[in-house]
Amino acid sequence: MFNKIYKLIIAGLLFALAIWQFVEGNIGNGIFLLLLVGIFIFLYYKNEMILMAFLRLRKQDFEGAKKWLDKIKDPEKALVQKQQGYYWYLHGLMVSQTNITQAEKFFKRAVKLGLSMSQDLAMAKLNLAGIALTKRRKREAQLLLQEAKKLDKHNMLDDQIKMMKQQMKKI
Repeated sequence: MFNKIYKLIIAGLLFALAIWQFVEGNIGNGIFLLLLVGIFIFLYYKNEMILMAFLRLRKQDFEGAKKWLDKIKDPEKALVQKQQGYYWYLHGLMVSQTNITQAEKFFKRAVKLGLSMSQDLAMAKLNLAGIALTKRRKREAQLLLQEAKKLDKHNMLDDQIKMMKQQMKKI
């Protein structure tokens, strides 16, 4: 919705207005304005379009998620580096069902830019391992599976990793 610079400018202006309200004795207005500042700071680090795309993907609505991601015109300028990683991660998840070559490119870009949560990074590496296995690159798939297993601290991807190892033995 807003560029990341505008979010900081609006947060700064609202903060100055909150301080002015505190000085004037309007404590309630100042607290409310500080809450608004918190929302704009939150949206600086978590882009609202990416959050909406995640919500759409939870419901398996790939078209809706694509619409939300398409609203981000220039991700390099509009997003912070971690947000760019999630932008490409979401694109990879959506494309992985149809075009694995393009999905591989998106996942590699997301891993390179970085993802905040180790679980998301593990999922991206697991998808890359599956793509490598599909393309008969067994050694690369093994390395990516090992990295995904290290990153999966809560063992949420254990079943998928075991299945992929079984498929690797068949090749």
